[in-house]
Amino acid sequence: MGGGIRVIGKYELGRTIGEGSFAKVKLGRDVHNGNHVAIKILDRKHVLQNNMMEQLIREISTMKLINHPNVIKIFEVMASKTKIFIVLELVNGGELFDKIATDGRLKEDEARNYFHQLINAVDYCHSRGVYHRDLKPENLLLDSNSVLKVSDFGLSAYSQKEDELLRTACGTPNYVAPEVLNDRGYVGSTSDIWSCGVILFVLMAGYLPFDEPTHMALYRKIGRAQFSCPSWFPPQAKKLLKRILDPNPLTRIKVPELLEDEWFKKGYKQASFTEQEDLSADDVAVAFNEPNVENLVKERKEKPVHMNAFELISSSPSFNLDSLFEKQKDQVKRETRFTSQCPASEIMFKIEETAKPMGFNIYILQMKLQGDKSGRKGHLSVATEVFEVAPSLHMVELRKTGGDTLEFQQACENSLSWLLQSNFN
Repeated sequence: MGGGIRVIGKYELGRTIGEGSFAKVKLGRDVHNGNHVAIKILDRKHVLQNNMMEQLIREISTMKLINHPNVIKIFEVMASKTKIFIVLELVNGGELFDKIATDGRLKEDEARNYFHQLINAVDYCHSRGVYHRDLKPENLLLDSNSVLKVSDFGLSAYSQKEDELLRTACGTPNYVAPEVLNDRGYVGSTSDIWSCGVILFVLMAGYLPFDEPTHMALYRKIGRAQFSCPSWFPPQAKKLLKRILDPNPLTRIKVPELLEDEWFKKGYKQASFTEQEDLSADDVAVAFNEPNVENLVKERKEKPVHMNAFELISSSPSFNLDSLFEKQKDQVKRETRFTSQCPASEIMFKIEETAKPMGFNIYILQMKLQGDKSGRKGHLSVATEVFEVAPSLHMVELRKTGGDTLEFQQACENSLSWLLQSNFN
């Protein structure tokens, strides 16, 4: 709800741009140079409870030293008494998921180009002992030049430890290798390659190779690698996918063999970049271990109490005020927003009143709504925030925090957003 500008260290915190069970990602602005960043916020208690401290320190320290063009850059890591803040490169081009959902399947050359970039990123991180474990289109971002950036490398181990795979913020098992689902121990590099193969299939087909209404049926198909390629796949691509989506991790294709594959090699370019020598990971251990008081950052709030211009402008994906309250056409949205002149307390009351008949359970924290029926990817969850733009004008933001994106979009378009707006106007 409204309030002053939150400041952590040298960063102003803006709106929430991502949210899961274990972490929240907020837009940030470096007050020294005005650059925008993404700030992932972890709960220190959760990290400790998961006994993942050592692995997280090791993997995030490694990621901080990585300067690869296809991997989201970690700038710095800070800690307060209760939170850990990971400052990341901000990528504004949206998710690869949105491109598939909007355009359907990609042309062969375009799909192959993204696959090249994905393999470059995965291979580089594997060579440094870091494995993703949760590769899927939602974790693949695009910058303004359509350069692919893999997000959450080095953080996914934490996400998967809290609870069994299917109940994590990592979500859908459709991209997960059979040996991971069987929980018989697995090698991170080979399971990541399987996920890359599923992503390639989705890019070229526009749908999943393994998709069943029940988990048991889905597990059976994944375990046996039961899938069929559509007719428009060229024979060389079909042959490669059979080698990637091999249910036996021991015989599954490895990256060196992949780089020699005829279909893969067409138009392939190695990533071009230079290693930075002045990088340090000292702040990672300081943040994750029990820090000294002098190493803690303090969270403070600064006036004004209304939504500041930074937050207002940053609410638009393109930082363009003209499209602030416009819904993007033909794009799968994970959030929706509108304005109201009602008081904040009345807005929250009306949201609760509107959502309950639709089958949402209400949790007054921020405010959170959770569907009582499980959808395609679990229960649909929606977080709501109300910002005071001016004394008599509020902006209401509805943001998906769990479940299927298309189900969220349908809920907003068909009833939730429309009902709320009609209530307020």
